[in-house]
Amino acid sequence: MTQLPPDSGRVALITGASRGIGFGIAQALVARGDRVCITGRNEEALKEAVEKLGPDRAVGVAGKAHDEAHQAIAVERTMEAFGRIDNLVNNAGTNPVYGLLSDIDLGVVRKLYETNVLSALGFAQRTWKAWQKENGGAIVNMASIAGLVPSPFIGAYGMSKAAMINLTVQLAAEMAPGVRVNSIAPAVVKTRFAAALYEGHEEETAAGYPLQRLGVPEDIGGAAAFLLSDQAGWITGQNLVIDGGIFLRAGS
Repeated sequence: MTQLPPDSGRVALITGASRGIGFGIAQALVARGDRVCITGRNEEALKEAVEKLGPDRAVGVAGKAHDEAHQAIAVERTMEAFGRIDNLVNNAGTNPVYGLLSDIDLGVVRKLYETNVLSALGFAQRTWKAWQKENGGAIVNMASIAGLVPSPFIGAYGMSKAAMINLTVQLAAEMAPGVRVNSIAPAVVKTRFAAALYEGHEEETAAGYPLQRLGVPEDIGGAAAFLLSDQAGWITGQNLVIDGGIFLRAGS
């Protein structure tokens, strides 16, 4: 564990942050002096993540993002530990099925929406009531480029991420001027979650990107940290695409 910077006084609740993009965001925030509460389904993975981040700067709450009881506990634990929740990052997500929308099981789609969309709204409602309504803050929702264009075999996931982008603009309009709300739409980032999209053919996949590589969690962590900073104080209701330039080749 490296020496931590001075405490910034700001606190973030980050869902789905025991590893991958969520952990990358947590690292970026702790590196600038923020304190964080991270959530995830695996308690052991959370403990390891908290140890890496620094136990005096991070706490973990295990549970399923769509579980309303877990949402309440995570918000309560953050307030108990740090006394405030300036920022929320809705990163928890799932994609339990690959296939065509014409054949997909609707029960699976409902589960996907509960985790990818309703959980984000639930956490936003709770952080708003617990702190942000009276004190201000910022929210970053994790979307995907799959929410912007047709995505073969992950259409239901793309639908949920399109909903996340719309949720972002709706909340941005409702929560202004005190709370800014933005989303990030990454292309393929090298995480366990996205492994099926590149493992065994990473070089070939990366060749399709003008920047000639896939994303890494640090790419998203830096962008999220910016959107949650005073430097982004006049940015709200926006969806930041981070795609290594892949959209430059759309239609080519």
